[in-house]
Amino acid sequence: MKYTAAVITISDKGARGERVDTSGPAVRAMLEEAGFDVQYTGMVPDEMEQIKAELIKCADELKLALVMTTGGTGFSQRDITPEATLAVIERETRGIPEAMRYYSLQITPRGCLSRSVAGIRGKTLIVNLPGSEKAARENLAAVIDPIGHGMDMLFSDGSTDHAHHHHHH
Repeated sequence: MKYTAAVITISDKGARGERVDTSGPAVRAMLEEAGFDVQYTGMVPDEMEQIKAELIKCADELKLALVMTTGGTGFSQRDITPEATLAVIERETRGIPEAMRYYSLQITPRGCLSRSVAGIRGKTLIVNLPGSEKAARENLAAVIDPIGHGMDMLFSDGSTDHAHHHHHH
């Protein structure tokens, strides 16, 4: 099954047109390569209400299966993507950011500074990626395959995980 997806870039400078977004297109290309149908891309500033509104639109109105955000996951005062994400999800999926940080830490000790979160709202999985194109690519590469399996479970009828017995690539 081909799952729908969105890529949301969260950046004050990007939203003001002061910086060309390379992370969003890179994430989109990787998702498409992995078989996702990217139906929506967006760009919002680092503003709590705007990020929340964008995430809710993708999940509740557009009913997209996967929403990847890029940006706003660091330590600066304006980095609030994780808080906005936590405010709209219903169930956390902590293993995804754990895996991303585990992978990042093999590359740089600064991987521990990523505040990315992930979780489920209805039938939408929302995952935060870092803002830098390099880090966004690395983080997504670390989890893209298991995310596909997660989508299968999210969209299967039963709550048991018998889905993985007939999982094929």
